[in-house]
Amino acid sequence: MISRDEFEQNLAAIQERIRVACERNQREISEVFLLPVTKNWPVAAVEYCRDAGIPRVGENRVQEAKSKQNEISGVEWELIGHLQSNKVNQVMGKFARVQTVDSLKLIQKLQSAAEKLDLICPILLQVNAGEDPAKYGFNSGETSAALEEALGAANLKVDGLMTIAPYAPENPAVARACFAKLQEIRDRLQDSHEVSLPELSMGMSDDLDSAIAQGSTMIRVGSALFGVRD
Repeated sequence: MISRDEFEQNLAAIQERIRVACERNQREISEVFLLPVTKNWPVAAVEYCRDAGIPRVGENRVQEAKSKQNEISGVEWELIGHLQSNKVNQVMGKFARVQTVDSLKLIQKLQSAAEKLDLICPILLQVNAGEDPAKYGFNSGETSAALEEALGAANLKVDGLMTIAPYAPENPAVARACFAKLQEIRDRLQDSHEVSLPELSMGMSDDLDSAIAQGSTMIRVGSALFGVRD
């Protein structure tokens, strides 16, 4: 685990990247939220974020997140990893938002669990905008029906969309095309369903600049903040 000083240096570097990308694309820096990804790191990583004034972190695995939640307070959590439908009850009330809602079945399960606990569960619909067979998410043609299902779920609140770009570090155009596609899908859904979908969660350590250029409102950053685990 890196030191707090190293984390603060990394954080400053990421914030500068965000500032430059926003300036280049005539966006306000306040429009882009930095979500640290603390998966596979000890609870100290969450502590660093909280003490730096970052109010939320992202976790991929339900059990790992719940373990950390028992050790620290003063921070909110977003689920950014694939959620199996049999773990929905473990998620409800533990996460400020579920970003990876990728099937009609999962929408229905989340609605049922939220209704039983009388909760409102904020969600993002995960879209496979890069048409990557290795990624989860609705394809472009499924998004309208998915949104319709989610909007009809009284205990779910659809904040927007998320995507993970195909891994192609040697070709930045791949990520940028994926992010442009998600922005296009969001705009189309807002018009067709007359609803606001303000959140576009897209962009990570390697491709956040392209994501900001295409309208990302949330970038999910792990390695650039905490390094790479052995």
